[in-house]
Amino acid sequence: MDLKVLGWNSDYETYFQQHYGQGYVPGRVTVEHKRIYRVLTEQGEILAELKGKLRYAATGREDFPAVGDWAALSLREENRGLIHGILPRKSKFSRKAAGNTTEEQMVAVNIDTVLILNALNGDFNIRRLERYLTMACESGAYPVIVLSKADLCEDIEEKLLQVEAVACGVPVHVISSIKGEGLQRIEQYMGIGKTIALLGSSGVGKSTLVNTLTGREAVRTQEVRAGDDRGKHTTTYRELHVLPGRGVIIDTPGMRELQLWCSEEGIQDAFDDIEEIATGCRFKDCSHDKEPGCAIQQALVEGLLEESRWLSYKKLQRELLFLQGKQDQQARIAVKKHHKAISKSIKQVSKNKY
Repeated sequence: MDLKVLGWNSDYETYFQQHYGQGYVPGRVTVEHKRIYRVLTEQGEILAELKGKLRYAATGREDFPAVGDWAALSLREENRGLIHGILPRKSKFSRKAAGNTTEEQMVAVNIDTVLILNALNGDFNIRRLERYLTMACESGAYPVIVLSKADLCEDIEEKLLQVEAVACGVPVHVISSIKGEGLQRIEQYMGIGKTIALLGSSGVGKSTLVNTLTGREAVRTQEVRAGDDRGKHTTTYRELHVLPGRGVIIDTPGMRELQLWCSEEGIQDAFDDIEEIATGCRFKDCSHDKEPGCAIQQALVEGLLEESRWLSYKKLQRELLFLQGKQDQQARIAVKKHHKAISKSIKQVSKNKY
């Protein structure tokens, strides 16, 4: 396996210099299971575990390998290996883990282009697209919107206009994987050493697109429900696939619960039309409610800003504030536990000394 095909470059080569002297080899994580990883190396695919010291030193999810990571490995017999370190990431798409816990779930890392798929059938959803776009803008990768299943839509132009109204300059492409239409527009984001990731809810056609681009049935597909065009979870885990001569593609499971794990910048980028309008407010600290000279309220009255988009923006802002509050609380608890552990250790040392 030529690592350059997988995205290896001079930056990673520089990062890896400290590992060569220890006899380690580089590899890229293609699948993440509970405690074992499938990794592609120059010697082929291996199954690798995380070194105990690395697992013990981890303070959060970002300290563990994710699909797309470059790792430093020692090789064993029978295609086995041990992960000793993870190279710095150039991009990362994360979301808040499902449930009540405030934890990060890394979907894919070291991505060049994020393809956000939104089906043009009955599951078409502008508000969900805004949420994906917000998180993609935060990832550090180049976001692209792909409107799939054009063969099942009779009002493509109308829906395309709706999407372009919220895309804020992000490229939008219409495709049909079944008919092979529009796929040449996706080719421009592919190439040797390039990594693209597919994101979107279940049933938008991610697995079908992967199979079309790889030229084989790399992923199993299923029909969507007839009642509401909602998809079933065909892909159950994230996986990196090699595209012959065209780089790699990361397929991800459908995410119906997509909670934010980002900063203010992600929302500002995804809603830069609203941010631009707000610069016209009379007061810099305008809450955009009842203040005189509010440019946002004026835009709503004049129809220059759709109320549904404004409400979506405010909802994401509230969600981000809540998340930041939970993160701050967890950070305070972690610091308190750390200081308590240090104090306990000092007392134990003093006790043993005297």
